[in-house]
Amino acid sequence: MEPLPDLATLSDADLKNLIADLTRDENEVSYQRRLLHGKIDILRAELVARLQKTEGRSVLDQVDVDHLTEILTSKAGPPS
Repeated sequence: MEPLPDLATLSDADLKNLIADLTRDENEVSYQRRLLHGKIDILRAELVARLQKTEGRSVLDQVDVDHLTEILTSKAGPPS
């Protein structure tokens, strides 16, 4: 992470641009974190389903895990 520039030397426009840039960075990191949490949740659910499997049926049989996986692994960026 880069250190902040000397704030006294920035114009109002430069300061606003820096805020906007850092806000975009924060949104991207937050989006990636949500994707990772979603993937972790899917993997944990699969593990639980395997451990709880009874009579050849998984507790996730009624959940569309493939669709959730597609959403979480899509190449789409975070909403603007």
